[in-house]
Amino acid sequence: MDSQPAFISPPMNLDHFHSFLSDDLKRVDQEMRRLLSSDVLLVDKVVRYLVKHKGKSLRPLMTLLGARLFGSIREETVKVAVITELLHTATLVHDDVVDDSPVRRGFPSLNAIWKNKVSVLVGDYLLAKALANMLDLRDFAVLEIMGTTARRMSRGELLQIAKVRKLDITEEVYFDMISDKTAALFSACCELAAITSGTDTTAREHLRCFGEKLGLAFQIRDDVLDFEGRRSLLGKPTLGDVKERKITLPLIHALRICQNGESKKIRKLIERGLKPSGRATVLDFLKRYDGIEYATAVAHRLRDEALVCLSSFPESLERQMLEDFARFAVARQK
Repeated sequence: MDSQPAFISPPMNLDHFHSFLSDDLKRVDQEMRRLLSSDVLLVDKVVRYLVKHKGKSLRPLMTLLGARLFGSIREETVKVAVITELLHTATLVHDDVVDDSPVRRGFPSLNAIWKNKVSVLVGDYLLAKALANMLDLRDFAVLEIMGTTARRMSRGELLQIAKVRKLDITEEVYFDMISDKTAALFSACCELAAITSGTDTTAREHLRCFGEKLGLAFQIRDDVLDFEGRRSLLGKPTLGDVKERKITLPLIHALRICQNGESKKIRKLIERGLKPSGRATVLDFLKRYDGIEYATAVAHRLRDEALVCLSSFPESLERQMLEDFARFAVARQK
């Protein structure tokens, strides 16, 4: 009797996924360069800088891995992979303007080099290109998903800004925020992979569920790394979110279970603008109330729920790669 193939999990790094999808990622990269090319010298210069420092391409990776469950990668899938990356990049450009951030992924941000006006217009240019590419597909389902995703992402950003001002975020509001801010695009990547592969509604829903759960886990891990990471790894200082008055899950948990007087002290420390001398106080506070451990456990639970969403698909190397991608997302160090 033939035995089932054994799928061995790779080391937890991106190289394995990039190697597995190398040809398809080249197609995505070529399509993105083609789409963003411009005869305006300034636009072309800024876009080249963006593409050069475009990061880990996690969203195109997820889109391509999801589509591989159903066979070879279609041209439509390559296009939606580019669309999701353009939408993501545009939000980062606009975020850096809003936050007045001088650094992105360890390199100067666009607004640090070309100032806010150019940065905002380039972000708009990316959004316009994403919209044009969506229309080229002439698929109402794709338009509906991307429209909903853009609306959710905007809502998440606005909710975050509102809560930064008041510092009164609860765990329920936090999940509402990261669901829109991060999980919406992860969910869209997976659902679009299914749609452009011509699969049935049930498979589409299972893959959408996987992306939504994984997006939540990914963002929680990102928030934990803000307390654990080093500048050389993350491209931003440790406790960068706290300095920007963003209270994330590790702090939410610690603030919820500590004494009221201590909660007021920590909130006041953040409200006044976290100084270097206050970093040790916040980190000690998190340690005493197991903030990082709690958030990590929640991320692991959501990762496991994401894996359950994949269990309806037949065992294969492609499914194993998606599962490993989920494990990587909550174990990564940067």
